[in-house]
Amino acid sequence: MKHRYLSWLAVLLLGACSPQPDITTTTDDNVSWQQQDATVVINYFAEWCAPCLRELPELNEFYHQDVANNPELKLIGVSFDPLDNEQIRALAQRHGIDYPLALAQPPANYPFERPKMLPATYVVFPDGRVKGPMMGEQTLTSLRAAVSESH
Repeated sequence: MKHRYLSWLAVLLLGACSPQPDITTTTDDNVSWQQQDATVVINYFAEWCAPCLRELPELNEFYHQDVANNPELKLIGVSFDPLDNEQIRALAQRHGIDYPLALAQPPANYPFERPKMLPATYVVFPDGRVKGPMMGEQTLTSLRAAVSESH
């Protein structure tokens, strides 16, 4: 009995010491800005935003060519509209979004203000610097140029 109590107590204490992630995504990836060693590209979009929808193929291409197999680079889409987690997953499926999207719950914490216009893209470097917002449709070329500034 004592052993079970100590195991439960250890799990409870370790769990309490673990910081809550700043972002949780549809692929169960967690981002914590304090422990981030990758460059993170954050793209705000909305389903009603025509330029946002036009840039989705470029973002998918960037994800597949540059991000998917690179542990030093992440791409996360953020719905501008207040959607629940199920609606966010459905949005990704409906528009063929291959890269992770930020979930609404738990609420995300970003190191910048929410953009006032769309589409808006930010780059958060491992040292905490933030580039952006980069307004308007992004391309594979513009995304590569933005993340290369970290070197």
